[in-house]
Amino acid sequence: MKAVGLAWYSLYTRTWLGYLFYRQQLRRARNRYPKGHSKTQPRLFNGVKVLPIPVLSDNYSYLIIDTQAQLAVAVDPSDPRAVQASIEKEGVTLVAILCTHKHWDHSGGNRDLSRRHRDCRVYGSPQDGIPYLTHPLCHQDVVSVGRLQIRALATPGHTQGHLVYLLDGEPYKGPSCLFSGDLLFLSGCGRTFEGNAETMLSSLDTVLGLGDDTLLWPGHEYAEENLGFAGVVEPENLARERKMQWVQRQRLERKGTCPSTLGEERSYNPFLRTHCLALQEALGPGPGPTGDDDCSRAQLLEELRRLKDMHKSK
Repeated sequence: MKAVGLAWYSLYTRTWLGYLFYRQQLRRARNRYPKGHSKTQPRLFNGVKVLPIPVLSDNYSYLIIDTQAQLAVAVDPSDPRAVQASIEKEGVTLVAILCTHKHWDHSGGNRDLSRRHRDCRVYGSPQDGIPYLTHPLCHQDVVSVGRLQIRALATPGHTQGHLVYLLDGEPYKGPSCLFSGDLLFLSGCGRTFEGNAETMLSSLDTVLGLGDDTLLWPGHEYAEENLGFAGVVEPENLARERKMQWVQRQRLERKGTCPSTLGEERSYNPFLRTHCLALQEALGPGPGPTGDDDCSRAQLLEELRRLKDMHKSK
């Protein structure tokens, strides 16, 4: 990353300039997208509802609802007004906020929502400086709300304390759901602001260990641009081409593109395909000096990130 980018990131995360920038983003997005940047559809699984909430210019917050108990968990509630409107529309009680990381576009609503809902707990990593954090989580900790069993997985790289949240599908006999924040997007992954390629590779491999039918609920609507980049590095990938055609139809009508499945992502997301020979031959440096395959995969991931940043900054 260029030095100016690092300087901006330091200001964004370590000073109140970051909060002021977030407030400006919030005002602009509310004016430009009074009903949200995308049209979304909830998913209902045997008494569990996942509701995507389009916020800011391309973020997603989520409500995870136990429909029998009428209890809700909010994931990354960056716009408290939009999240509160969904809470009221659904007629549920907010009892927990799950924050993937500290960046204001994911944590900016913590204060207002936790003050409005006095019994609401705010979960996240103690390593990440989550605003208004009340309940620190470590890797593999489980948050239980009604029938909801949600496991925190440590996935550093984008930030030092980044967590993703895995909703276990077994209690409601449905697919598990991964709320990935800025670790993983449809056909993309987040920038490595507070780590290196090896750190990010390890975090992505954590996700790769989950089941193919796991639903991916990312923190941003980046699908079309990400698939465009994937086509540059794997132009012959037919799975990517089919997904791009579907995404373009969705976006023409301003419809959201989440969720995908991890099985789908394995077939076209280049950041999950560093083990694939075709990508290694096209972009990779070959095995590391000791023949370490993880070393060469990390180098390939670093090169993919560099090319992606040049393709279009996300």
